[in-house]
Amino acid sequence: MASARPRLRARPRLLYVTDLAYPARGRRYGDEDVFLTSRLREDFDLALCHPRDAAALLDAFDAVVVRNSGPVLSYPDAHRAFRERATATGTPVYNPLTGRGDMAGKRYLLELSAAGRPVIPTVDRTEDLDRLPAADRYVVKPRLGADSMGLHIVDRDAVDGLVDGSVLVQPYIDFAYEVSFYFVDHDFQYALYAPRADQRWQLEPYRAGPGDLEFARRFIEWNTLDHGIQRVDACRAPDGELLLVELEDLNPYLSLDALDEESRDTFVSAVTASLHRFLRATG
Repeated sequence: MASARPRLRARPRLLYVTDLAYPARGRRYGDEDVFLTSRLREDFDLALCHPRDAAALLDAFDAVVVRNSGPVLSYPDAHRAFRERATATGTPVYNPLTGRGDMAGKRYLLELSAAGRPVIPTVDRTEDLDRLPAADRYVVKPRLGADSMGLHIVDRDAVDGLVDGSVLVQPYIDFAYEVSFYFVDHDFQYALYAPRADQRWQLEPYRAGPGDLEFARRFIEWNTLDHGIQRVDACRAPDGELLLVELEDLNPYLSLDALDEESRDTFVSAVTASLHRFLRATG
């Protein structure tokens, strides 16, 4: 049985989970989290900790905010202990631990593909490979992968030897660009895209049209998280259609350095308001 939580303080105490030293390719986790926590301190009493320490420390806080904590594959036992401890104590976690996207692995890509949603076609069995569009190359990636860990791009002849029940298979798509849509709760904040397909993290502001936002919101609504920060990653296929690449709902990097000052301020205000709503709803 979860223990009773104390009444919410006038200045809530947040444990902010981040790996400031994680060597992310093309991203600076530490810089982003130093900036964001410097702004959140205006409304909250806040302490940073490494994800391996979160389970041991969370009891002293009103809520835990999981941000740029790196792939949980790097510390599976610590992540499991954190989830178990947060559940046992009733400590609210932001994003909530009920996400259906990358937080739970990449099986959702199979489910969405089978349901005919606009995602890159995905299968996980050799007998289903004929369901995929014909391609010169295929992407094989772990169900529990993150940050391109374990991802392979191979010819068709090599696919069968890699399909072992732990991976997903997709056709390699020669897309025009990748674009990411960032949401706080269910509210769209901004979009960024990589004009060059070979430079994923060289991002620029993207003017999202009504069709783009309708596409992205379908996945935010599907995920049913009332609170939190989510990133919908998509690619522009050769026929002009947007296809989902990932629904990042655990610890999405925000690329705040690609925004102008006004846009960053707007985002910080949205996150601050979201955290206050979350604490009231769970307190």
